[in-house]
Amino acid sequence: MKEHAIVRLLGLAILCSGSFALSGLALAADATVAKDDVEMIAVPAGEFLIGSNDPDADENEKPASKVFVGAFSIDKFEVTSASYLRCIEAGSCTRLVTQRYDDTTKANLPATIVSWQQAMTYCRWVGKRLPTEAEWEKAARGTDGRRYPWGNSFEPERANVGYTAGTTAVGSFPKGASPYGAMDMAGNVWEWTSSLYKPYPYDPSDGREDPNVRGSRVERGGSWYHPPWQARTSRRTAAGHIYRRANDLGFRCAK
Repeated sequence: MKEHAIVRLLGLAILCSGSFALSGLALAADATVAKDDVEMIAVPAGEFLIGSNDPDADENEKPASKVFVGAFSIDKFEVTSASYLRCIEAGSCTRLVTQRYDDTTKANLPATIVSWQQAMTYCRWVGKRLPTEAEWEKAARGTDGRRYPWGNSFEPERANVGYTAGTTAVGSFPKGASPYGAMDMAGNVWEWTSSLYKPYPYDPSDGREDPNVRGSRVERGGSWYHPPWQARTSRRTAAGHIYRRANDLGFRCAK
């Protein structure tokens, strides 16, 4: 009886120690995901109009179509240099010698000169991902098909766009908020999406949302360095080769 009791006690001890070990592993796994303090905007599930059939729309924006997007959340602001620096200091993100992420005067400017792969790495580091181009466009224009986040006419006081002096601190143009409250979705910097560039009509099942497929990725939003028409909500560019970096190209995360 004593032997059986000892065996049971040993078994319980091993089980408990195993449980603690598994808990420790779970905690360690959780610890590898950083927590950012960026406010996120909730976008409800539903249909919206993607693309544009307007006369001045590029051919790659046509045809416009209704698509369904599931509920998601997206960063209210573009990822800043200060946030990206924390990822560098944690050893999870890589640095470019041409960019001073540790310059405190640029802490609230959007992180730029970041490749698609670097943007993906950062978003994973904070437990998020890059938005698809459909998610990005819905967050920018809502469900009424508007040309800009605030409406159908360009208004220069609402966005940093049109050959200005350079990037501005994120959130500097509150009047330019999207219908859901996302900032700087017109201008400041182009933003990476997770989507592979393919012609419309948009079809999420045709391979464009596969992160393992090689090819150019879609950039959205226009920038300080480009004219206002490029900051339209439906505007998309195929310039986004995954290794491309530019001083007017940044990103925000979603989940």
